[in-house]
Amino acid sequence: WCVAKPHADQAVLSKGLNFACGEGGADCAAIQNGGACYNPPTLIAHASYAFNSYYQIKGRNYWNCYFQNAALLVVTDPS
Repeated sequence: WCVAKPHADQAVLSKGLNFACGEGGADCAAIQNGGACYNPPTLIAHASYAFNSYYQIKGRNYWNCYFQNAALLVVTDPS
């Protein structure tokens, strides 16, 4: 899984989230208001969801989990 780093800069997380859910093509419907993964409605939680969605659709390559050094790969399910 690709998740947001706990102490990543908020501006970098926001930029990465916008990229992943926009031109990156990640499926971010679940983190929209009312979506199954909307709660908790925090930047780090939503960025983690978006980063992982992007990472998965791009083939799970380590280079697809960078986001200006705001993300990291984990081996245990972050849920």
